[in-house]
Amino acid sequence: MFALEIHDLHVSYGGIRALKGISFTVEPGKIVTIIGANGAGKSTTLRAISGLVPKQSGRVVLYGEDVTNTPAHKIVAMGVSHVPEGRRVFSTLTVLENLEIATYTRKDSKKFNESLELVFSLFPRLKERRKQLAGTLSGGEQQMLAVARGLMTGGKLMLLDEPSMGLAPVLVDEIFNTINKINQMGTTILLVEQNARMALENSHYAYVLEVGNIVLEGPSSDVKENPKVKEAYLGG
Repeated sequence: MFALEIHDLHVSYGGIRALKGISFTVEPGKIVTIIGANGAGKSTTLRAISGLVPKQSGRVVLYGEDVTNTPAHKIVAMGVSHVPEGRRVFSTLTVLENLEIATYTRKDSKKFNESLELVFSLFPRLKERRKQLAGTLSGGEQQMLAVARGLMTGGKLMLLDEPSMGLAPVLVDEIFNTINKINQMGTTILLVEQNARMALENSHYAYVLEVGNIVLEGPSSDVKENPKVKEAYLGG
């Protein structure tokens, strides 16, 4: 059984067709990436999966269950965490309060401390700053908090939208190291990322999205060697 199946998904904003009938699958335990230029429909894909934008047609299937018309809060409760583009932490709350708020849908509140320990082991800097207001953190620390908050939901599938955006190269490496650790601990990851090189080097399978259509797919190592991908996304 796939962790996620997308069948012929169409999404439009006003008169703009953002997704034109895309289909793809995500295997459990894998990191699958979607790469593409700005405006290709990458973020829309994640938002459609997590129930944040309406779908014109098509189906979203999560671990064998059709969730096409399921409200966003119920999709979270079913084990999908969405780490949105641009971090979107609660700037007036502390680091700890940001992490606590992510667990509101969890029924196993006893595991809160367990999850917190896990998050702090992955992100020691957040532990040091747990009483600090999220708005006073650096960009890199806010991105770590956004990923940590996604982990606190206890979900089996994480949707990651542009985790490296706006970060210094050394922090990009750090974020991707952590993404790999999260995956090794059993979380399936669907990664949308403009840094195509990092995305392809840190995933198992890849889809290339261009103006609402999937134009190429394959094991990430193969996609990385594709001449068209090299020219368009990897600087030749």
